[in-house]
Amino acid sequence: MSSIETASAPSTVASASASVELSTAAGTASAASSAVSAATGVARIARALEGGEALVPFVTCGDPDLETTEALVRVMAEAGADLIELGIPFSDPTAEGPVIQQANIRALSGGVTTDKILEMARKLRSEISVPLVFMTYANVVFSYGTERFLSAAAQAGIAGLILPDVPFEEKDEFGPACRRHGLELISLIAPTSEGRVAEIAKAAEGFVYCVSSLGVTGVRSQITTDIGAMVRLVKAANPDIPCAVGFGISTPEQAQKMALLSDGAIVGSAIVKLVAQYGRAAVPYIRDYTSAMKAAVTSSL
Repeated sequence: MSSIETASAPSTVASASASVELSTAAGTASAASSAVSAATGVARIARALEGGEALVPFVTCGDPDLETTEALVRVMAEAGADLIELGIPFSDPTAEGPVIQQANIRALSGGVTTDKILEMARKLRSEISVPLVFMTYANVVFSYGTERFLSAAAQAGIAGLILPDVPFEEKDEFGPACRRHGLELISLIAPTSEGRVAEIAKAAEGFVYCVSSLGVTGVRSQITTDIGAMVRLVKAANPDIPCAVGFGISTPEQAQKMALLSDGAIVGSAIVKLVAQYGRAAVPYIRDYTSAMKAAVTSSL
């Protein structure tokens, strides 16, 4: 896995988190109990997208601080989010555009660590029923310790993991370990996947993250990829796997269109942009935005 092993340096969040020990209870919990605690989350991923009207918002943890992130997750759940992606900041987020890159920088500069994010997730899991998945990068997991990270994530009630820098061919570096802890390793399919779509879809778990556009994340005025054709290829290979579309979705009209073609819409940069604009005062704006996007997705049926 040379592209990851040769990363120039561990991330700030991974380095910081390595110095903070998990609590004795979390550290000594058995793998079996981890799998049991996450199993209901695994089932919730499937349920969250099975109706074809799912809204999946993303938020960068710790931007501007974890207290605000916690409040944002709560209001997104209240406003109708079906599944929520929690981004663990990384110093070199290669799949992200400038909006989320800057959010990562702000969060890391504010002192966020993986342990603090795990603690926040544990707290949220006891308060909300919407499934939570982590989105981060392989070096964060490696630096923390793969087994340790996955065990802690399962104990926190996390249902799945998205690693956008891990290609399908290297999925086995994480897939078996995720399964041991009851976590779903979520596959991404991009417009460039072409002949590999069927292979990726057959091996997919949880749901397939269909990348709508080439390049990095970010708000786009138009989405020109033939999403319908991509989803049809996925469903032909694996009829039972839900598909959610992300990268570039920012308006209710785009969300409605993507939901017509798939099982759900993933919204990230538009939310992070609002958080950057309003900071700690962003909570009501995110509530209203999530509510509007959910209404659009639902109206597609």
